[in-house]
Amino acid sequence: MATQVIVLNGGSSSGKSAIVRCLQRILPHPWISFGVDDLIARLPPALLGSPAGLSFGPHGEVDVGGDFLAVQHAWLVGIAAMADAGARIILDEVFLGGGASQERLGGYLADVEVLWAGVRCPPAVAAAREIARGDRVIGMAAAQAETVHEGVRYDVEVDTGRTESLDCARAIAAHVR
Repeated sequence: MATQVIVLNGGSSSGKSAIVRCLQRILPHPWISFGVDDLIARLPPALLGSPAGLSFGPHGEVDVGGDFLAVQHAWLVGIAAMADAGARIILDEVFLGGGASQERLGGYLADVEVLWAGVRCPPAVAAAREIARGDRVIGMAAAQAETVHEGVRYDVEVDTGRTESLDCARAIAAHVR
């Protein structure tokens, strides 16, 4: 079976988005990209900063409420339906629950071939990127750098602290069937 979905998991500011752009350029077929940031950007304002939605603590903690989970469920059902219909998808994710998050996402994607890619980045490098970006809660990158990988099984792992985005994308692309 051919790879239908590539899931990139890594903490905030780990370099996933740059890898996605490179993958879209080097893979031989069109790939559509979606990311958790896309979902967050499209949330109604009432769900941001709300205990029922999505809120961020002063040290980069992310709190997820039931209303956000309901919206995320619909989002993932839609992504899975597109993959089932033949779309090739790159999904830029942050597994806040580590292996449990992977298992949950895997349930949505059970009918398609998934390539699981871990995007690692040393906490200090991610924290510096976070400051340079200016659009993240300070502390989020360092807090997520390791925890998002706990209990997650990957087909391939890359480290953006040591390797350029294009080379990371090439390493991931080498595992696409």
